[in-house]
Parts: sequence; structure tokens; C-alpha cells
Amino acid sequence: MATLTRPVLMLALSGLLGGCAGTGPAYQVPSVATPAHFKEAPTAQGWAPAAPADEQAKGPWWQRFGDAQLDALAPQVEVRNQTVAAAVARYAAAQALVAGQRASLLPTVQLTGSGTRSGGGGDAVTANAFRASVGASWEPDLWGRLSASVRQAQANAQASAADLAAATLSAQAALASNYFSLREADAELALLRDTVAGYERSLQITDNRYAAGQVARTDVLQAQTQLANARADLAGLVGQRAQFEHAIAVLLGQAPADISIAAAPWTMTAPEPPLTLPSELLQRRPDIASAERAVAAANANIGIARAAYFPSLTLSASGGTSATRLADLFSASHTLWSLGLSLAQILFDGGALNAALRNAEASRDVTIATYRQTVLTAFQSVEDLLSTRLALNEQLLQRQQASAAADLSEQQVLNRYRAGQVGYTEVVTAQSSAASARRSVVQLQSSRQLNAIALIQALGGGWQVAQGVAP
Repeated sequence: MATLTRPVLMLALSGLLGGCAGTGPAYQVPSVATPAHFKEAPTAQGWAPAAPADEQAKGPWWQRFGDAQLDALAPQVEVRNQTVAAAVARYAAAQALVAGQRASLLPTVQLTGSGTRSGGGGDAVTANAFRASVGASWEPDLWGRLSASVRQAQANAQASAADLAAATLSAQAALASNYFSLREADAELALLRDTVAGYERSLQITDNRYAAGQVARTDVLQAQTQLANARADLAGLVGQRAQFEHAIAVLLGQAPADISIAAAPWTMTAPEPPLTLPSELLQRRPDIASAERAVAAANANIGIARAAYFPSLTLSASGGTSATRLADLFSASHTLWSLGLSLAQILFDGGALNAALRNAEASRDVTIATYRQTVLTAFQSVEDLLSTRLALNEQLLQRQQASAAADLSEQQVLNRYRAGQVGYTEVVTAQSSAASARRSVVQLQSSRQLNAIALIQALGGGWQVAQGVAP
């Protein structure tokens, strides 16, 4: 074994004793200015702060809508949805990278063996040669490069876990949104069928009056036009419903031809979420958690870049044996051994290491800005949905009143038309206004449900209510 110089031995010992502390900066979660409350949050009694964390299971949030068929469909997303399956695979790959980085902290041991037989023509002697050896090598983590790589891989794996949670929540929310849109289509189809039936009766009345010479031909043409338009709307809505059904099938990982959802009564429940403090939003949302973990991974990468300034040390050892006969292979007289130490230090690289370090630091600054922007966008999303929810509640109340008035006006105008007091144009106007008002009420009820789904997603998936306080 080659003789080591005293300076090299001193350097190796000092590295082993003190170098493992690492060279990377201590990680701190980036600060974010957090408002004390949501601007658009209602202050009605019964709202209470909730405090779940991102890593906690959110539970079947869709059950708050009280729809049995949705309760049966939603759990299938985690099992069958292919976007979720891809996120699961990425998370598994990230975990494998963590295991690979951890393995780099341990020695590598390998066993080799060989056997050859050589000879030639004429008087050449045929000879055998057998060899077996065990070798080991280990790179001590003198400057924390390997441990920083482990931390980076762990942060990336945690980010992948958050991405998986985000993908699952997004797919579940998309399923619920498409399902309730389908139920809204069912309700609108029922209204349109009633409207078509009413228009058919009106056309019959107009035909009878025209045949009796009481009205002009234009009244019949107006009634026919109104009926044809309503039937066209009905056909278009049937097509829209089919598309919602197709979307549900794909979200469940199935071909559209494999799923049919029969018309059923629509559960119009739109649950009211309890108020969440803005600071808790940072713990809830998986996209925020993923962005924060990206900062941690970038911070660890700075440690890797700094460690490149220091020399790398590799310790090696091997033992083996060789013989011309297989029976003598493990004889003590044929054994060989060696111990070694290699040291490498970059003396000149034209500034490449400095550039790599600056790049790592700049990349960390990028992830910090991205994290803060993700938080701000999350605050905006919740504020937007809260303000929209308040507007929808007020709109629904007004639309319901308008629909009731339009229904009454429709009936009165139709009675006056039968009595010959008004023209058919007034009937068409009253019937169109009533039909439009009824559909507006249905659409607003659907919008409230879709808003509740989006708000659940914006709050990180579900919510928990303080003990003894009901939403």
C-alpha cells in the first residue's frame, strides 16, 4: 500500500471530524405576509376557524352535498383516474430517488471472480488461472454534499406527495362539478319538456282560434316558431348532458361508452364552509406545500454546490486470491490485499464552480418567489369565491322572486289571450320570460354548488369544524 503523506492524513482526519457539519445554508420557510382575515368572508354567527394541516386526511368532503350517487362515484377517482395514477407513479419514483441518495452514504462492496484457460499449438503448455476478490469503496460525506443530496431528494419526494394530493383533489372536484352539471341538465331538461308541452298546448289553442276565425295566421306562426325554438333548445341540452356523462367516465378511468347515468332527482345542497384563517391556508393547500418543498430542495442544492469547492476523498479496500488450480484458490498463500485513499481537488475550472453556486442561489430565489406567488394566488382564489358566493346567494333570492312573478304573469296573459283581450305577441313574451326565469333559478342553484366545490378545493380539500360548532 502506498505511503500517505502527513498533510494528506491530517486533511482526511480533520474532514472526518469536522466536515460532516455540511456547507449548505440552514433552511427556513420563506416568510409570507398573511392577512388577519379574509376580506370577503361573512361574519354571520356559526362560522368557526378550522385548523387541519396539509398532510392530514381531508375525508370524503363530497358527502356534505348529500347525494348518494356522488358518494358512490367519488371514491373511485383515487383508484381509476389515470392522472392520479401518473402522480402516484411520480411519487414512487421520487421515493426511489430518496432511497438511492441514502445508499450513497454507505460503502459499496462488490465481489468479482474469473477463470481462464490458455494454450496454443505445438509444444505450448495449457495453463489455468483463477481469481476471486472482494472490494469495497466509501466516500465519506466530509462536506455534507451527500447529506444535502438526501435532503434535496426528500424535499422533492414531499413535493411529489403534495402534487399527488393536488391531483387527487382536482380530479375529485372535477368529478363533482361534472356530476352536478349533469344533474342541472336533468333539471333543465325537465323544465324544457314542461315548456315544450305548454307551447304545444298554446299552439293547439291558437290553431283552434285561427280555425274559428278569431285570430290571424301570424298568431299560429308565432306559436310554431316558439315551439320549434324550445324543441331546439331541448335537443342542445340533451347533447350537453351527454358530454358531462362522457367527462365523468374519463375521470373514472373508463371509456364513455362504459358508463350511463340515469336521470335522477337533483340534490341542490350547497354546504356552507366554516371560515378558515388565512394563515391556516398555508397548511391546507397541497399546491402551497409543494411550492414550499421546492424551496427546501433548492436550498439543499446550494449546499451541494458549495461542497464542490472542497476536495473529494474516497477510501478503498480489496482482498482477493489467485491460483492456477481451483482447489488452491482460497489458500492463504495465494491471498492479496490492498488499502487505498484517493483525494481529488479542483485547482482551476475557469469559474465554473462559482457559476454553479450563483445558479443554485438564483434558483432558490426563483422558488421563493414562486412560493410567495402561489400563496397570494391562493388568497385571491378564496376571496374571489367568497365574494361570488355572497353574490350568488343574493341573486338566487331575487331570481326566485322574479320567477314566481313571471309564472303569475304568464298565466294571466294566457287567460287574457283566451278571452281575446291581448294579442299573441304578449303571450310569447310572457311565456319566454317565465321559461327564462325558471331556467335562471336552476342555473343559479347549480352555480352555488359549483362555487362550493371550488371553495372546498381552494381551501385545500374539505374542512374541519371546531368542537361544538356547526356550519
